[in-house]
Amino acid sequence: MTDTVQEWQLSARPVGRPVPGDFRLVERELPAPAEGEVQVRNTFLSVDPYMRALMSATAAGSLAYGLDRPMTGGAVGEVVASRAAGLSPGDLVLSDLGWRTGAVAPAGRFTRLQRIEGVPDSAFLGVLGMPGLSAYVGLTEIAGMRAGDTVFVSGAAGAVGSLAGQIARLRGAKAVIGSAGSAAKVDYLTGGLGFTTAFNYKSGTVRELLAEAAPDGIDVYFDNVGGDHLEAAIDALNLNGRAALCGAISGYHDTEPAAGPRNMVELVKKRITLRGFEVGDHAGLQPRFAEEMGGWLAARKISFRETFEDGIAHTVEAFLGLMDGRNTGKMVVRL
Repeated sequence: MTDTVQEWQLSARPVGRPVPGDFRLVERELPAPAEGEVQVRNTFLSVDPYMRALMSATAAGSLAYGLDRPMTGGAVGEVVASRAAGLSPGDLVLSDLGWRTGAVAPAGRFTRLQRIEGVPDSAFLGVLGMPGLSAYVGLTEIAGMRAGDTVFVSGAAGAVGSLAGQIARLRGAKAVIGSAGSAAKVDYLTGGLGFTTAFNYKSGTVRELLAEAAPDGIDVYFDNVGGDHLEAAIDALNLNGRAALCGAISGYHDTEPAAGPRNMVELVKKRITLRGFEVGDHAGLQPRFAEEMGGWLAARKISFRETFEDGIAHTVEAFLGLMDGRNTGKMVVRL
């Protein structure tokens, strides 16, 4: 009997906000694993903001999504057949072969995972995965956050931002300020995650809301949003302030280049450092991150929330919901 899988393909380049018609769900047969290959059944799929950039006509590099080709993304799955040393049926694995129900691929495409008691397998796509490492790298290495700093995190109720704020607290921040897009998310930040204060950016101008939340300014900014948040943070950053630029979700659907911050002269006056980063450039920090984050989880010092969509058919719905801010914490597709 031949196994079949369902997989999502990009059928058209989105212009502005993606729409369901830009994607196509297809079914195809899987070949039997060849020597050195394994077959995996996916159990959880990740959708992430960076994927929007890979859909664009201007996307470059090997990660860009090709038209009418299987899309990729983080996936946790279980080995169902193996012809490779080191991986056996039943093993839990992580791969970039997401947006599909299963795959056959060389064993090198998969990383064997060790389950952690009390932690769901889906956490390897969030708190223990790329979002967690992004928060850790951005805060500790890129921004060089120090004990006593006042830290501002935009997109603070998302997968990366919610962890960046908690890491700042655990690392001895004087205050942690977050922005989010609803009153419920603000309550989650302050009541559930230990942020010192937070604001709903839809309730006023970000510059005024941040100035009210941080009357003495900020020392570190973790940017997931760009746009008006970045401009407001530049105004609020103190002398020798540092910003880690992780994402700019406010402009991912723009069809024209976004206007730059109007207050760039403040970088000179206040000796501010803005530094962008790609988490893939810092894979060497994975062991240190895993050890520290694992310790925080075991001690219940880190909290995380996941928003689930169930079934491969709802993957696009999950992605569009993520881009519209309908998630709290990590958005995950559960198969």
